[in-house]
Amino acid sequence: MSTPASGLSILRSFARPHRGTLLLGLVLGLAGSATGLATPLVTKWVLDSLGASASLAGPIGALLALLVAGAVIWIGQWTLLGTLGERVVLEARESMVRRFLRAAVPGLTRRPTGELVTRVTSDTVLLREAVSSSLVGLVNGVVMLVGTLVLMAVLDLVLLATTVAAVVVVILLFAVLMPGIAKAQERAQEHVGRLGGVLETALRAIRTVKASRAEERLATGILGHADEAMRHSVRGVRREAVAWTIAWAGIQLAIIVILGVGAWRVGLGLLEVSTLIAFLLYAFGLMEPIMELSQNLTALQAGIAAATRIRQVEELELEPHGGAVASTAPVAGETPVLELRGVTAAYGPGRVPAVRDVDLVVPARGHTAIVGPSGAGKTTLIALLLRFLEPQAGEIRLAGRPYGEQTPAEVRARLAYVEQEAPVVPGTIGDNLRFTHPDATDDELWAALERVRLRDAVEALDGGLDAALTSSSLSGGQRQRIALARALVRTPEVLLLDEATAQVDGLTESAVHDAIREQARLGAVVTVAHRLSTVVDADTIVVMEGGRVRALGTHHELLASDDLYRGLVAALSVDRQLAAAG
Repeated sequence: MSTPASGLSILRSFARPHRGTLLLGLVLGLAGSATGLATPLVTKWVLDSLGASASLAGPIGALLALLVAGAVIWIGQWTLLGTLGERVVLEARESMVRRFLRAAVPGLTRRPTGELVTRVTSDTVLLREAVSSSLVGLVNGVVMLVGTLVLMAVLDLVLLATTVAAVVVVILLFAVLMPGIAKAQERAQEHVGRLGGVLETALRAIRTVKASRAEERLATGILGHADEAMRHSVRGVRREAVAWTIAWAGIQLAIIVILGVGAWRVGLGLLEVSTLIAFLLYAFGLMEPIMELSQNLTALQAGIAAATRIRQVEELELEPHGGAVASTAPVAGETPVLELRGVTAAYGPGRVPAVRDVDLVVPARGHTAIVGPSGAGKTTLIALLLRFLEPQAGEIRLAGRPYGEQTPAEVRARLAYVEQEAPVVPGTIGDNLRFTHPDATDDELWAALERVRLRDAVEALDGGLDAALTSSSLSGGQRQRIALARALVRTPEVLLLDEATAQVDGLTESAVHDAIREQARLGAVVTVAHRLSTVVDADTIVVMEGGRVRALGTHHELLASDDLYRGLVAALSVDRQLAAAG
């Protein structure tokens, strides 16, 4: 948890680019405060003029001028600071969204998605109030408070002493209560972030939740975070209520004392009635700067906590970022399209390596399948090839060039990837198919759908390529084929598949296999397979165990030579006749 000093410096960093606007807002605030401070003195002028039977045109005109000037000034400041606040929110959201999408995958996936979303949504709103109005409001409040006390001193020092005593007590009590308010608000925001993370996960798995009859259990766990957020918020509200009540009671008590002492001094002829009335107006107005200070201190504490959470996003490690991707020539001759040399990698410092000393060559044409038990390192190899994960040792080469000499964008421009979960991106079917190649034509999209035998199904939809694609508009197998079609819109040099037939029914599995075989004739296909029926006809099968390459060969060769592969075939019930034929 950050200290208040460090949190305030983080908050200032958000405000620093807008120093000019904040300064103008401060000047307007001071001008508005000046109109408020002048009003009781002009009121005294009115009363004195009335007692002396003088013309009231001057003082009344001055009061009207102060009213108009104050209204114009406050409207201008409100609009200025409100616009500034929205601009700060936009800049913070833009920075976080870009950071999230450019961050290295391991660091990003270690945090709950819902919590990250909360930082972009609710935390930025708290930041807006702190940066735009609280900083200026605090200065305004201090100026109003000091200015009021100074003008009270001009009017009567004895009554001022009574007022100062009440103000000092209020300030001391605020100093005691404010740290607790800040801590309660920070804890509340933490639990709101956790609530968002757990709720987002639950909604993603809503079918499993319902099938498991776990709605109430899960709701209880999620609402536990809501209860904690409410508990800490209520604690903060109670402290705020105490602080405000103390401020209000202190000022009201001061006014009563001022009225009694002032009336006594008027009776002795030591004080004019007009002076007492002006002093009482300042005393009544004293509540405004004190309330403004308390409100802005509360908002500032919440903003500091939000700014700290937002700034933590900058701790996410970014991927190397280069310029535009240059056009690449196809791999020439017998040069492998991909080559791993002694690669070792782990998902974080101090963690056990997920793969160790992996040597692997992927030819420019053909189908390379990676199999093995759970935890063998299959998906980690895909993550390394896509540069979602960087090796701790060894080297990966693409088309003869080390990965270290290329940006992630340059590497990925030559690869196409189909995830096992086949996520749907927002938009239409056409938007999904054009996700990698936004300039692809409709003819290219229909050709890709034809390759995965999905053209008829899409043509039957209302709107065709323009039909909205949601997680419920197509079956799991169809979404898997949409993802595969997206990868095949333009022939990639390397097609990476993480179990391409995981959600495909038997009638369309052969269509996917045909698409893979066709792609293997045009380029390289690397398949991570959990169902061995996907890869029995692969040109090379890589058997992994414990993060290492255990064996290489064709299906027939591995059936004859590797016990683990034979066990995988038997456990996953691949065609027994095909296995016996080996």
